[in-house]
Amino acid sequence: MSAYQLQPVAGEDLDALFQLRMEALRPSLERLGRFDLVRSRDRFEALFEPETMRHICRGSERVGFLMLRETPAGTSPALRLEQLYLQPSAQSQGIGSWVLSWAKDQARRAGRDLSLSALKLSDANRFYLRHGFKPVGESEFDIDYLWRLPVVGEEARLAQVPDGIAPVWSGVQGERPGRA
Repeated sequence: MSAYQLQPVAGEDLDALFQLRMEALRPSLERLGRFDLVRSRDRFEALFEPETMRHICRGSERVGFLMLRETPAGTSPALRLEQLYLQPSAQSQGIGSWVLSWAKDQARRAGRDLSLSALKLSDANRFYLRHGFKPVGESEFDIDYLWRLPVVGEEARLAQVPDGIAPVWSGVQGERPGRA
């Protein structure tokens, strides 16, 4: 059994999640000269969709949250990890790796790639690169990443999380799910 779980987010969690997000994001925003509490609050409220969000829990303690949803219509079909934030005290303990393993599993089940963006100058960029995400675009403040669902002939090795919930695949055979 995993030491980590995902639990549903409710509308009344908005303030606590915003506070956690700012605790995790503030150093990166400050490095970019973009820290503005009011703008950050407005942006978070506009993105807040409890039905696509999950608390990340270690035992009974909430240590972070994520948002995973389908990309908007008219874009390349993928799942989008819109938000992934951990309390600074919970970082570098394997929790983020566990979450990425879960998100990649959701993408495999849906037959989709997995996309995300990270602020330039954020330590998260090294983390996503280590986990197989490739940079595919850049804007003034963000770097866009994509993890591609393995296709026939590609070797697919999943990051193994500490509790072993993700299998290690090699030599995946057959059609790429959801692809023509």
